[in-house]
Amino acid sequence: MPRYCFVSQVRTDRLEEYRRRHAAVWPEMLRALRDTGWRNYSIFLGDDGVLVGYVEADDLAASQAAMQANDVNRRWQDEMARLFADGGRPDENWRLIDEVFNLDDQLATVSRDASRDEER
Repeated sequence: MPRYCFVSQVRTDRLEEYRRRHAAVWPEMLRALRDTGWRNYSIFLGDDGVLVGYVEADDLAASQAAMQANDVNRRWQDEMARLFADGGRPDENWRLIDEVFNLDDQLATVSRDASRDEER
């Protein structure tokens, strides 16, 4: 399954509110994320407001579009917007980051190569 990482910036004066809100996300929002194909979704937040998200999805663009069409997402994003440095909806202001290393992928490659060498 494809993996995606994104970064954003939370206002430093709103960090505690952001943490509090994400400690108990609305159940209907959680179900919407699951139902639109978001898997293994995690968000990390630094004390400087740097936010890093990680998600797995078969098709991130399709999952994002499905969330955009969902009313609970609109309500959640509208409430979260005031917590972000740019003031925009957080789901519209991600910066995707390219993955350059994955331990499991490289170990699998090494293992496959070793198996092929043993077969010869």
